[in-house]
Amino acid sequence: MDSQREPVRVVVVDDEQLVRMALRLVIDGEPDLTVVAEAADGDAAITVVDEQRPDVVLMDVRMPGRDGLSATRELLTRPAPPRVLMLTTFDSDELVLGALRAGALGFVLKDTQPPRILDAVRTVADGEPALSPAAAARVIAAATGPRSAHARNSSREAARKQLSALTERERETARAIADGLGNAEIARRLGITVATVKAHTGNLFTKLAVENRVQIALVVRDAEE
Repeated sequence: MDSQREPVRVVVVDDEQLVRMALRLVIDGEPDLTVVAEAADGDAAITVVDEQRPDVVLMDVRMPGRDGLSATRELLTRPAPPRVLMLTTFDSDELVLGALRAGALGFVLKDTQPPRILDAVRTVADGEPALSPAAAARVIAAATGPRSAHARNSSREAARKQLSALTERERETARAIADGLGNAEIARRLGITVATVKAHTGNLFTKLAVENRVQIALVVRDAEE
């Protein structure tokens, strides 16, 4: 990360105080990251995010009261919402896909090694998806798992209709995103600038009515089934 940039501002949301303390210690030990607030549940998270306007929210999924998925949905209705990285001890298809449907940009497990969590925070801050290997595997399995012929045909037709509204460059960008490439890698593949990649990606969010890059990849995969 550019040393001239301001540190990425992070809010940590978890119902366990020891977890929040540990995450704060790890994050604040990095010169390019800083924890600006903590919250113990979803309602408190919304309040502190509105007050602090962080770059990234490290959000626990399951908490008493309002859970992390509900809080994420609420936060992402805000103008210029933060990037959300879900953090949990649980690992299930329902939670992974629920977090992505809610608009989270990443999903890591609490037993992930601290350096990987820090990398995920930085990745999400840059607008890139960050999924733990286990979470990524579950997303792919859910997207490509057995479905009825009717369901596959319906999904394929809907996805192809969505892609047909794109320009050729936007389709190439969507394909590259589905291949798991980051912005710099897409720029090299297509021979364009990173700024242009970001512009195309922004157009994809609007035209495909999606909220993150994983959802773009799922549209592409549905179209190719």
